[in-house]
Amino acid sequence: FSYAGDYQSIKSRFPYTQRLSESLAAQSSSPDKLINQMVSGMKFENFTLQQGELATLKGRDQAIAVSMVMTSETVSYEQIGRAYKLFINLRAQVLFFDFKTMSVLRAYPVTAAYIDLLAEPPSPSLIDERVRTLFLGGPKPGLLQRFGSQLAAATLPENVPRFLQVNKVTISPEARAELPEALKATPGTAETWLADQLSEMIASRTGVPILPYAKGYAIGNVMAMRFADGTVFNLKIPEADYAFSIDLTGFKRIKSGESVAGASYVYGSYMELKLVEPLSNRAYLDAKFKNGEVKMVPAAQVDTDDFPAYSDSIRGLFGKLSNVLAGKDDPWLKTAATGANLDAQISATKTVLQSCK
Repeated sequence: FSYAGDYQSIKSRFPYTQRLSESLAAQSSSPDKLINQMVSGMKFENFTLQQGELATLKGRDQAIAVSMVMTSETVSYEQIGRAYKLFINLRAQVLFFDFKTMSVLRAYPVTAAYIDLLAEPPSPSLIDERVRTLFLGGPKPGLLQRFGSQLAAATLPENVPRFLQVNKVTISPEARAELPEALKATPGTAETWLADQLSEMIASRTGVPILPYAKGYAIGNVMAMRFADGTVFNLKIPEADYAFSIDLTGFKRIKSGESVAGASYVYGSYMELKLVEPLSNRAYLDAKFKNGEVKMVPAAQVDTDDFPAYSDSIRGLFGKLSNVLAGKDDPWLKTAATGANLDAQISATKTVLQSCK
């Protein structure tokens, strides 16, 4: 179990996850221990997993390690009449790395989200409790179980692999104005969040591993990673053979209906997506996309937070596109995307993704 990014900012970036980790450790049930207990009863078809301390890998000619790396956490709530909507999102990665060369081999993003309606504003202790449930699992699989499922389905490259990555993210001033303060307070946070959204959808829907977004977690393509036992490693992130770029150009809210009970709105997100081979600058995908998601706003709602709906529209866009790239037909594409020879672009992108498996 580890955290991505520099050590100094872990407390500010992962306040709830870190408190949970410390609480579990005090009960002799640390995240490391829970992960080891979970994987000890699992079967892996694509590789053999041996459990042990990282120190035992020193001096070996070849050693591949895997870690559950926390990449971000989001906690927010909004008032709806006399109730309060609580939203929590935890994101992590199944990260394989070569212990000898200290370089990333493969990464699979995983995420878990929780939404609840409360009678009063959530207290810090209640949020801690919900984060605990979201991490450990309850009625539904938590982040820990999702890590295990993705680990079981992961593959390791037999030959010299081709790497895929989101390596460039831009956000227009108009779109940035709609983001919550938590994503605007620190430079690069919003860009990392957006890159994670696309990376997670590509990995989960197509089964293609994707390198971490270097600008968010690394300086000079070196990724800092701090393990729960205090060990700090700096991992080299390989140069991507194929790279996605995201340009979030704007959001739009349109009222689509109204009644005594409230009003419905369509929340739309607009962006340009490209997939290029950096070495030759050949473009496989270069198109504009849009997606709208409907949100009902009750008449009694006092405060409306537009961002969760805009976030849904972004995830919807990335999810629908990833489904198409996974081979599923979706009429959404014909109305949501514009670009020259779009069918040929989608076909070329599918071929690229297959070559990175």
